[in-house]
Amino acid sequence: MKRILKTLFIISVLLILMIATQQGMFEHLTDSNWVAQFVAKQGALGLFILLGIGALFTAIGGPRQVIAFVFGFALGGLNGALFSTLATLLGCIIAFYVARLTVRSSLQKRFGQRLQKFENLIGTQTWLKVLMIRLLPVGSNLLTNLFAGATHVPAHGFFIGSTIGYLPQMLIFSFAGAGIGLSDHYQLAISISLFVISSIIGTYLYRSRLRKQVSELVTE
Repeated sequence: MKRILKTLFIISVLLILMIATQQGMFEHLTDSNWVAQFVAKQGALGLFILLGIGALFTAIGGPRQVIAFVFGFALGGLNGALFSTLATLLGCIIAFYVARLTVRSSLQKRFGQRLQKFENLIGTQTWLKVLMIRLLPVGSNLLTNLFAGATHVPAHGFFIGSTIGYLPQMLIFSFAGAGIGLSDHYQLAISISLFVISSIIGTYLYRSRLRKQVSELVTE
């Protein structure tokens, strides 16, 4: 039964990915005006579709900051941040389980020593360490997701830490998109303020020992 479910999961992901690519949805997703018009025409259904496309976009390594900006442009600062964070979390979950269910052995052969160090790093206090990793201005989101899936890192701690860690950048870029899309200086000011705060935190973490460990493990 588990094997059947694994197979169905992978087939579903590949099928949706193929359809999205053929329809040019990833290209549309990076077009702020297209997304805004799509949401205006399609309403709730459009949001649901964009959520799925955004999840796939980040699952294959697309920059989450892009969808935060675009969703902010189309939906406003706060709503854009929430929807883009949800899409990025879903992308994180997809990549995590693709690694855990299908390519785990291949990743272990290719990155054996790095995977072991990664697991040792975040195996305890997982959510807190993952939160710090997400806040660092280094590392690959895709590799982090794949490495976590290929190890014995607890899924719930990884997803909780990722969600909280994603939020600051998503808020920054979403409010920036909203400020430009709505010509709202107030939302731009919020984005700049959040950027300053995030930069201070990022600088502190960048000087920490964790930054060096993460940079060595999950940088492409």
